[in-house]
Amino acid sequence: MRNPGGTTTARYCYWVWVRHLCLAARHGLPAAPKVVAELGPGESLGTGIAALLTGADRYYGLDIVRYVSVQRNLAVFGELIDLLNQRAPIPEGEFGKTLILKSTEFPGHILTDDRLQSSLKAERVQSIRQAIMKPGDRHNGICLSYDPAWMGSASAPDEQPEMILSHAVLEHVDDLGAAYHAMHRWLSPGGFVSHQIDFRSHGFARDWNGHWTYSDRTWRLVRGRRRYAINREPLSAHLTLLEKAGFEIVKVIRIREPSAIRQEELALRFRSLTRDDLSTRGAFVHARKP
Repeated sequence: MRNPGGTTTARYCYWVWVRHLCLAARHGLPAAPKVVAELGPGESLGTGIAALLTGADRYYGLDIVRYVSVQRNLAVFGELIDLLNQRAPIPEGEFGKTLILKSTEFPGHILTDDRLQSSLKAERVQSIRQAIMKPGDRHNGICLSYDPAWMGSASAPDEQPEMILSHAVLEHVDDLGAAYHAMHRWLSPGGFVSHQIDFRSHGFARDWNGHWTYSDRTWRLVRGRRRYAINREPLSAHLTLLEKAGFEIVKVIRIREPSAIRQEELALRFRSLTRDDLSTRGAFVHARKP
């Protein structure tokens, strides 16, 4: 779904998972989901392994390119256990300049000692290890599944997730409407989505939002045959599609950057972008299925 980036490292996966948990708790959403799905996990299922190690029982990784390997997952698994046992600080700021969390301290109010004592019991950790080695199988109720062709089929997780997350993924999905409808269909009633979305040009233009100056014809030439480039949809488009799919928007955190582009420089398709959209280079979005 995208360049898998830093998902080979346990610290990155730890940061992603704990960040999503902290923000869910801040916005009044359940921070102890038992069934979790992730879009575009990348080169490892480390975020899902972190979810299992902190109390989830089942994780579904949904992608459209096969990246992961058992060996890589096992390496990340061992390092994640160490980070949790150490109650390591959240590496906010280590993977970019965007600081959303109010504190980098270990979130002991969410990942309490009692919760971790239960989720990190030796027999449970062994079941998670077995689930990593044999994805899709159940081991004492623990399951880790991986579907690298989810957008090409009508398949869905075997159980309805309580939480679906993604991190720097949805800007690469061409059919966003279909994706949001699928998420709504999969989620359990009262379940929620937690998405961090990157609206920058990803190197396709000099300015961070220069991709909105290209006409559709020019964009086709610039993009070329690159698969899963970027869809160029602004935040407002995501929010509209979420609501059309039946979601209730819970919270939007905008990550802003001044625009060096004037309204008249935008391509005709994007000429109606609001100042909010034009200055939003990223966002964290929470939405609930009623």
